[in-house]
Amino acid sequence: HQPQLTERETEVLRLVAKGLSYKQIAERLVISHRTVQNHVQNTLGKLQLHNRVELVRYAIERGLDDA
Repeated sequence: HQPQLTERETEVLRLVAKGLSYKQIAERLVISHRTVQNHVQNTLGKLQLHNRVELVRYAIERGLDDA
């Protein structure tokens, strides 16, 4: 059973998976760097992952990097 991510969290996850930096994600989504970090932290918590590398692996396994 997959934890429910918000639309925004999914969007941030997808951009992280594509290799964008938090700064680039912030600029693209017109939100602050801090907000990007918050979304990533929330997503890590929901998915019980520990870092960006695990997050990217999770996203790629689900095909989010090419969406």
